[in-house]
This record gives sequence, C-alpha cells and structure tokens, in this order.
Amino acid sequence: MPLVSLSIIIPALNEVAAIAATLAPLQGWRERGVEVILADGGSLDGTLEAARAGVDRVVSSVPGRSVQMNAGAAVARGDYLLFLHADTTLPAAFAGDIDHWATRQVAWGFFPVRLSGAGVVLRVVERAMNWRSRWTAVATGDQCLFVRRDLFRQLGGFPAIPLMEDVAMSKQLRRLSAPHIEAQPVVTSSRRWERRGVAKTVALMWWLRLAYFFGRDPGRLAKIYYPDTTPDEP
Repeated sequence: MPLVSLSIIIPALNEVAAIAATLAPLQGWRERGVEVILADGGSLDGTLEAARAGVDRVVSSVPGRSVQMNAGAAVARGDYLLFLHADTTLPAAFAGDIDHWATRQVAWGFFPVRLSGAGVVLRVVERAMNWRSRWTAVATGDQCLFVRRDLFRQLGGFPAIPLMEDVAMSKQLRRLSAPHIEAQPVVTSSRRWERRGVAKTVALMWWLRLAYFFGRDPGRLAKIYYPDTTPDEP
C-alpha cells in the first residue's frame, strides 16, 4: 500500500483545446489511486464534455483560479494536493514515486518548468524562472505547487485574490519550511510568451511581481495582466 495518497486539482475555464492532452498522461495514475479533480469556472466551450471521462470528480465555482482551486481542494481526499494548470503536463515518472514525500516529511514543494515552444529565448526564460523560484522559494502556478492537505486547510487555502495567489501561498508556506523541488520539470504551454512577445511578457511579469511586493491591489494588477480575458484564462 502507498504511504501517501495524492489529489490533482486542475482549474479550468474554456480550455477545450488543451484539457485532453493534460488529462491523458494522468489516466494510468488514476488506476493506481491518484485522484483527479477538475475545478471548472463556468466553461462554455466544451471543456466539461472533453474532460469528464478523464477525471474522478468535477466541481464548479465562479471563475477565478484561486476560488476554483479552493473548491477542488475542499472535496479532495488525498494526503497531498497538487495544483495543475490545464495547459501543463506533469513528468511521466512522477506519480509512481510520491511515497518519498512521506518518508522525508515533505510539507510542500513545486517543480522546475520547461516551456513547450522551441527557440533559445524560451530556454533562457525558463532557466531564469527556475533560478528565481529556487532562490526565492516562491512558485508560480505553472510550477504545479503541491502541499499537504492538512497544512493547506490549516492556512485557509489560497487567498481569494484574482492574481498572485500562488505567490501569496508560497510565502506563507516558506515561513514554515523550505520547499521540496522535484528533479524533473513540468512542461507548460508557451502560448502566453508567443502571443504577447517574450520581452514584453517577461517585463510585465516582473513589473507585476514588484508592484505586488510593494502592496498594489491584486485586483488592479489582474486587470493589467488580463486586459482582454477573464482572470482565469492564460
């Protein structure tokens, strides 16, 4: 019997183009007892229909990544909760060896990230992201934060803010312990950088982080980051 159980929570909003590819590698893990929960924010594009057969449970909430992830966590049964974006793929070998989290008393952690696109510039971006997260012990949502369920609930879940919820949670968790950083990277879509431009996206993300650090309202920052979309879309 495994020492620990795992629930994977996937927040989604209109992700029909990506959700099948995200769920496909998880099906073998479901057979070994990993619970997969889709936390939907009101998709209208067929996401639910595309995902339903590949998950153990669907929960619905108002849109907003933090709200959706909290809704999924509220019904999760696993000893650990892992938050997976709908456009991100976990490394194939990962779920077969999560018992070391229990033996090493891991409280929380995250993964290094690899961007899906080709090109030297994206390799530089992902290396900078991984260096920054190791140095600061702060994960972004693309890095699939995982945490003990009892600890997550003790902290009250993600703060109900429309942006930087992953940063806020990481800062709470790092006060309690250093993160465990997995060796193999997750692969996340590079569509954000490709659509907006690499330099512009990097500059915007660093500016948003700095503004959040100095106390700017996350609601106002979300309107800058998501000028033409709802706060749960990439």
